[in-house]
Amino acid sequence: MTRRVPPPIPPAACAPADSAPPGRPRRGLAVWLAGSLSYDAYAAMAERLAWDVSEPSGRPPTLLLYELQPEITIGRLGSRCDVELTDEELQNHRLDVRFVGRGGGAVLHAPGQIGVALFAKLEDLGLAPCAVGPYLDRFEAALEGAVRSLRCGAARDSHLPGIFGRTGLLAAVGIAVRRGIVSHGAFINVSPALDLFHRVRSVGGAGAPRRAAGPTRSLLTMGSIEADVQRRVRVQDARAALVEHCVEAFAFPSSHIQSGFPLPLRAPTDHPREFTRRVG
Repeated sequence: MTRRVPPPIPPAACAPADSAPPGRPRRGLAVWLAGSLSYDAYAAMAERLAWDVSEPSGRPPTLLLYELQPEITIGRLGSRCDVELTDEELQNHRLDVRFVGRGGGAVLHAPGQIGVALFAKLEDLGLAPCAVGPYLDRFEAALEGAVRSLRCGAARDSHLPGIFGRTGLLAAVGIAVRRGIVSHGAFINVSPALDLFHRVRSVGGAGAPRRAAGPTRSLLTMGSIEADVQRRVRVQDARAALVEHCVEAFAFPSSHIQSGFPLPLRAPTDHPREFTRRVG
């Protein structure tokens, strides 16, 4: 299976094996079933969680299941060209567009979608510090297993990230890895209204055609589990399946499930929003 990985790291800095060397006992997974939040609040929380899990005696691996308020975020593999909504249409739908520091392409966020973010040291997941490919394989396997457990057909593509179904991309994957710490994760469409999703191209990268039509194009935009199975699917059932399959995929010895947010949400400020511009 082809995977995109960061530029090579000198051999001295990276263990040759995919598995971490024997050491301290594996810790359990802390699961937080969070509610709806803005991207600003999520980004601040994600930065702090990535820092906390990196500390020698810091947080254990933390899985955050949440819902982003309506917006469009664009990862490192996407561009504004992937959003076919005009500025006027975006304003009418009250949708902001922003570039963010995760992988993946453009993703529309709406009610009925679950954000899945895993924060951990690769070593705490039983992997070598540079084993990004094996991590992605296990993470996508967890997403695929969760979708299949909802009696929905799901498949992975060897050239494109994400989990695909009959109506399109069911789970858009976009992680970040820095110094052996993984953060962010994926967005799974359970039951959102799909009208606007069909105008946002969520599959990016070298393996995806820049222009497509017909059946090929439908696979580049997001569908939903509910549209695939043609019956009602509860978001809480999808959350439970995600927790179960993440624990199984990474062989966590235990899991601790809590409701709410792992950190206090920052109060909104009056500082102007900072936008990221990219050239090339």
